[in-house]
This record gives sequence, C-alpha cells and structure tokens, in this order.
Amino acid sequence: MPVTDAADYQWPTCTACHRDLRTDELGRIACRICRDRAERDLNALPGPTGLYAQLSACMAPGASISDGRAPAGRTAPLPVRLAPLDLAARGGVVTVLQTWLVDWHDILGWTHPRWRGNLQQQLDQVVGALRNNLDWASSDHPAFAEFADELAQLVRACRRQTTGERPERRIAVTCPCGGILRVTVSTPGARCSGCDTQYDRIGVLELPLAERVTAA
Repeated sequence: MPVTDAADYQWPTCTACHRDLRTDELGRIACRICRDRAERDLNALPGPTGLYAQLSACMAPGASISDGRAPAGRTAPLPVRLAPLDLAARGGVVTVLQTWLVDWHDILGWTHPRWRGNLQQQLDQVVGALRNNLDWASSDHPAFAEFADELAQLVRACRRQTTGERPERRIAVTCPCGGILRVTVSTPGARCSGCDTQYDRIGVLELPLAERVTAA
C-alpha cells in the first residue's frame, strides 16, 4: 500500500464554503453549517406565509412591498411585474427545485417523484422532500455546493421581490498574485483565476481591497 507523504496531505474542506471540516465532519461533502444554511433557505419558501406564496402579492403593476402600491410611472404598466412572475411560474423556483429532487432520486436509484396539485402545493411537496434528504445530500452528493448556491440565489431573489431587499454589493479584492476577485459579504469562497488559489469565506474577505483606477 502506498504511503502518503504527510507534507502532501491536505485537510478535507467543505465543498460549499471551503473551510476545513471539523473532526466530526470528516467524510462529509459539506460542513454542518452549510447544511443548516440550506435548511433555513428551504424553510423560508413553503407554506401560506412563505416567500413563494408572497410572490403573488407582488405581481400587480406598481406593487410595492409595504402597502401593495408604488407611484405610477408615466408609461402604461405591464399587466404583471415580470420578475416575481418568472420566479413563481413554471421554470422558476418550483421547477428548479424539482430538477434537483429528480437528480437526487437518480443518484439514489429511486423512481422519479410525481407532482401533485397546483404550483404552491408542488412547491411545498418538493421542499419537504429535499428537506427530508438534506442530511444525505450534504454528506454524499457531489454537487451539494451547487445545489446550496442555487437555492440561496432563489431565496435572495424572492426576498428582493417580497421585501425590497437589495442585491448585495460586490467589492473587488486583490489576490497576492495581482488577480482581482469580485465578492460579496456572503460569498462562501472564491478561486483566483490568476494563480488558481482557492479562498474560503474568511480568507477571501481578508484580502485587501483592489485599488480603483482613476481616469487620466
């Protein structure tokens, strides 16, 4: 049996946030912090008061988050606001999550799930199934990081429509090699395209801000 040089050994890291796994997390794809974050995102979507249900109240032209109306524009509004409609319609939140659940069933060798009811009922159904299998996915699914990231993006998009939450501001930081990385405060990690260094969340946020280039 070949012996691995201790100098070449790299401690396993979470594929989602890239921090070192704790001793009791060894063998997992993702750390429990990222697993719990994904569960919180799933919990934010379903039910009559969840983010998905709230999208329907934001579709009227000029709808605002606080009282349902915003000042009318000078041009005729569209019949509905497209951003919340795209999230709520087929191809949006429900379809993305259903696609992930089908993927999980394929890996586990299970038959594909059958969707029942309207889109709200299907949303509740798929969230429940994903939540029930989250421990397995965060331990063994090779694409759990992609799932957690796409889920987080969906939740943020829903919140922007239902609560008026603004997108996170991106900042430019500089890698020691001179490469520029554009990140947000919640970026789980980033890889420098210049030197291929992988930074975890703490590491990338500790990089110095990139200097702004002023026009001559």
